[in-house]
Amino acid sequence: MSAFLEMGGHAAFVWPCYLLTLAGMVWLAVASWRRAKDAAAKLEEMSGKADD
Repeated sequence: MSAFLEMGGHAAFVWPCYLLTLAGMVWLAVASWRRAKDAAAKLEEMSGKADD
C-alpha cells in the first residue's frame, strides 16, 4: 500500500494534482448549483409578476 501512495517517487507531484482537480470539481459543482438556484428564483420572480 505504501508503494501505491508513494507513486514511484512522484507522490509529491501526483497527490497535489489530484487534490487540485478534486477542489476544482467541487467548486464547479457548487457554482453550478448556486447559478441554477439563482436562475430558478429569478424565473419564479418573473413568472409571479406575469400573474399579477
